[in-house]
Amino acid sequence: MSELLPVAGDDGSVRASHAERDAIVERLNEAAAEGRLDFGELEERVERALSARTHGELAALTADLPARPGADPAKPLTLKGGMHGAKREGLWTVPARIVAHGGMGGVVLDFTAAECRLPEVAVEAEGGMGGVVLVVPEGWGVNTDGMEGGVKDKTATTPRLPGTPLIRVSGKPGMAGVVVRHPKRRELRRSKRRAELTQG
Repeated sequence: MSELLPVAGDDGSVRASHAERDAIVERLNEAAAEGRLDFGELEERVERALSARTHGELAALTADLPARPGADPAKPLTLKGGMHGAKREGLWTVPARIVAHGGMGGVVLDFTAAECRLPEVAVEAEGGMGGVVLVVPEGWGVNTDGMEGGVKDKTATTPRLPGTPLIRVSGKPGMAGVVVRHPKRRELRRSKRRAELTQG
């Protein structure tokens, strides 16, 4: 089945895992970026993916999309800044592990409108020359004890609210460093507009 690892004897009734749901959501976001899905289709399919119970329900969501060869839902989300930078923002599902390489252009991980069902998320950040920025909603917890210096945590004075995720950051800051901050007003407005479009 598209985007799922084969399971012997699986007729579609095998129960789906969180990792498999996350893999399908990631593929749907990629398909939207490629122009294969419009915003409405993306929102509808992501909602169905997050509530899917079986492999069959998940497979139906990507049946009309080209499969990625060798896709493995157990792999971490890896972003590489390269020359032009990389960003993950908007509606996306947060996996248990994220690897961010700043490179020349930098990496931005914006959790403002992200779906996170995990109590803890590990972010391995390599700042490089472009740096890595984590945009974390107020109330989420952040632990940067694993960073080898060079991290600016602007959320440190904000207490973590019960039931919210803990983002555990580790790695090397590089030349540009790693910044953890709350969303700015324009980012909150953009997130609110997306939510209104989803509800409408």
